[in-house]
Amino acid sequence: MVERGDVVETRLEREVRFLKIYSIVATLACAVFLLTAFTLQRAKQKFDEIDVERINVVEKDGSTRLVISNNERSPGPIERGKPFGYPGGGRGGGMIFYNEEGTEDGGLVFSGKKVNGKVSAYGSLTFDQYDQDQTLALQYVDDDGQRRAGLAINDYPTNISSLQWDQQWKAMLKMPDGPAKNEERQRLRQHSAKLRLYAGRWRNGASMVQLGDGEGRIRLQFVVESAGNARIEFLDEKGKVTQRFPEVANKTP
Repeated sequence: MVERGDVVETRLEREVRFLKIYSIVATLACAVFLLTAFTLQRAKQKFDEIDVERINVVEKDGSTRLVISNNERSPGPIERGKPFGYPGGGRGGGMIFYNEEGTEDGGLVFSGKKVNGKVSAYGSLTFDQYDQDQTLALQYVDDDGQRRAGLAINDYPTNISSLQWDQQWKAMLKMPDGPAKNEERQRLRQHSAKLRLYAGRWRNGASMVQLGDGEGRIRLQFVVESAGNARIEFLDEKGKVTQRFPEVANKTP
């Protein structure tokens, strides 16, 4: 409607203008809300106490670097993000660490219980060789009174990973019985841990330091029995004592 050369605003035009202004305000308010929520979500939080079954510490890309969990939710072995070996759960409560490639490379776990009067307990701090199992281990183990506690250093091969060994072992188990299967089993056993050093309490109560060669064969050991008898022993590649100081008729633990 035109009157005296001026445009007269109709009711419909006023409503359209209101809706435009309303939509702009609503959009701005929504944006402010989302930005505020995002900021609050990323803000550092403080808790006096928290109950949790598992915590995954991850990098910005989502890759796992540390898992803190109870026994039931403890992870199984993982190499480059791929689980293998045994399933998760039952490892004990503690912490498992992972390297930049998503492979487990150490842990700190504990467990202890008595069932039908029999004790089963352990504590373990381990450092894994790259792509392999624990090359350095500080451990306590109690298997129904058979207790040991000490430091062990192991060697593993560098031409096969733990995942590859697990896959090849499972394939070997599916082979038909016979010489070929036995040969493959023996080959894979050559990739097992090679003990280079053990220092601690042995299962028989003796204090012991053992030194092994490149094949994991004990060649020298220092022993102090619980009764106080002490000796140094040299061993051949088959584990037979060739020299002992002092020369006494003590048995090798």
